[in-house]
Amino acid sequence: MRLLLAATLTAAVAAVGTAQNPKGTTVELAGYKSITPADWKEEPLPPKSMRMMQFKLPRADGDAEDAELALFALRGGGSVQANLERQEKKFEIPAGKKPEEAIKTQKIKIGKHDAVLQDIQGTYLKKFPPFDPNAKVTRVPDYRQLYVIFEVAEGDSTVTYSMTLLGSAKTVEKHKQAFEEWLKNFK
Repeated sequence: MRLLLAATLTAAVAAVGTAQNPKGTTVELAGYKSITPADWKEEPLPPKSMRMMQFKLPRADGDAEDAELALFALRGGGSVQANLERQEKKFEIPAGKKPEEAIKTQKIKIGKHDAVLQDIQGTYLKKFPPFDPNAKVTRVPDYRQLYVIFEVAEGDSTVTYSMTLLGSAKTVEKHKQAFEEWLKNFK
């Protein structure tokens, strides 16, 4: 009897977990929640990661890799402007383009918070670890990043929230509309 009860409870818990998966993953930032599209797959965080969550977004047809979405919440993470400039330094602007053609910013809202959405296209200067000045740089052409950043006062400090959607230009374009809708849905 106990074995039957345990099996029934296990099946019920599994059914509840499965019922939530088709809708995606609930993400909470600064007290607001939004559910990701179902095809964004949450991944485990590496040890000692600064990330609060990360997802793989399926590649576009013909692309070699999936895109990655990383979410951060950092106390003392630097100013919004300093972070935007740091993101720009991760890319080379394509030859013949002006920076304002390859880097676009717009003001948006995450819940009731003012935020900035930065869209960069060009050659990605990939390095690991990312903050190591001696790390080898691999140039990855035709890449794109959608970067969102906003600050929230919490007590006597400020928390900087940011999201980085990074991948080939084609794959990021595939997910751009869903990403923007997901951002609008934080309530």
